[in-house]
Amino acid sequence: MAFGRLQRNIGAQPMSDINMTPLIDVMLVLLVIFMITAPLMSSSLKLDLPKTEGARPTDAGQYVTVAVSPQGQLYWGDDAVSAEQMKLRVREAALRNPGTEVQLRADQSVPYGRIAELIGLVQEGGLTRIGFVTETATAQR
Repeated sequence: MAFGRLQRNIGAQPMSDINMTPLIDVMLVLLVIFMITAPLMSSSLKLDLPKTEGARPTDAGQYVTVAVSPQGQLYWGDDAVSAEQMKLRVREAALRNPGTEVQLRADQSVPYGRIAELIGLVQEGGLTRIGFVTETATAQR
């Protein structure tokens, strides 16, 4: 028999706030996933480069990359450009540094004439150091 006040123990009050910890955890995981995959998702030109045994990396201090796709489209880095735009960009690079090397990437299926046109554009722009980018014969995809 209990003497005293008649009081009911209500227990724990319901929590009316949202628990933010799981939400923050999920957001951090998504952030890490996007940070890791974003560089892999960049669109780069896929070429089937010629394979050779004797190719060695160049020691050029400053270089620009130009490419020809299998369809004959010209690229400055990863940007598709016309022949006139290519000439202008080469001229700008030549004005900044006349010793800049042009690293030429071309698919195996590109006709020699198209590569010769690109070399002519580069030389008209004022750059004369041209290197051909290849894969080593032992490289695996």
